[in-house]
Amino acid sequence: MSNSLCLSKAEIYALTKKHQPTKQLKILHERGFYRAFRVDDMGDVILERAHYEAVCTGGLLIAAKEKPKVRPLALA
Repeated sequence: MSNSLCLSKAEIYALTKKHQPTKQLKILHERGFYRAFRVDDMGDVILERAHYEAVCTGGLLIAAKEKPKVRPLALA
């Protein structure tokens, strides 16, 4: 992998095994890469490398069915 800010077209293809941007985006969103987007209807998929790495390492613990747990403040 390179040090660029966004994954390359080849890296997006390696993740999704799809050539069509619409299908790539759908697969990426299903796999938790919610910040992936398309520039316009005819554009390529953009996925920031930092987001990719955070999702892959578990740095983002966002689950669609889980809500954050809040602990009540302990009153002294």
